Amino acid sequence: MHTVDLNCDLGESFGNYKCGLDEEVIRYISSANVACGFHASDPAVMARTVALAKENGVSVGAHPGYPDLQGFGRRVMDASPAEVKAMVQYQIGALEAFCTAQGISLVHVKPHGAMYNMAGRDEALAEAICEGIYEVDPGLVLLGLSGSRMLEAAKRTGLKCAKEVFADRAYEEDGTLVARNIPGAIITDEEEAVERVLRIVKDGVVTAITGRDIEVTVDSVCIHGDGPKALAFAAKIREALEREAVRIVPLGKSAG
Repeated sequence: MHTVDLNCDLGESFGNYKCGLDEEVIRYISSANVACGFHASDPAVMARTVALAKENGVSVGAHPGYPDLQGFGRRVMDASPAEVKAMVQYQIGALEAFCTAQGISLVHVKPHGAMYNMAGRDEALAEAICEGIYEVDPGLVLLGLSGSRMLEAAKRTGLKCAKEVFADRAYEEDGTLVARNIPGAIITDEEEAVERVLRIVKDGVVTAITGRDIEVTVDSVCIHGDGPKALAFAAKIREALEREAVRIVPLGKSAG
């Protein structure tokens, strides 16, 4: 039987600004990546999101990003590996406090946006992130792009890691994500997203933006919480996986 985690980026509202459909989407996922105040969120939003995850039996992970509220953490920042390591540790610590207050454990860490993409290619940055996580809690799971340097760095560091794929993003032939400013980078068709996820989970392949099939391995499927189709994607993907007898297992129970 195939098993997979379904994750979503949640808690990305800020003050009076609402982002995403957290209360609706959380019913369909097994792991939540909770923003930690740098690219989005604030203390009140973090507290509510952790409580929501606990209420729904969803595993909680930290979603640290660059300090870039205006750019939603998706703009490249020229920060040294030491600075990025400190940013990651700071944000993990903040979210871990809310988990402790709710009587639950923080399970994983998934870098956000530009930090995620840069660390997928930059070995020094990937190692800084993994060392930062390991020093805070060696039991945490790193959630990173399948086939990326972050996963290699996690293994060298001694961290458990989980291989992530995206339901709503197009792929280059080398397994990296197509840049958001390129036409076709974002998958908006619900049936296409479902079909892609089923093929990845069951067959280990996805069609790159060039039309060529590439191999991918998966522990967790991401649905972006800020996308207009987030709720529809989450519901239909979960329904399709369960229909195909794929078991949904949260991170921490499946990562190695």
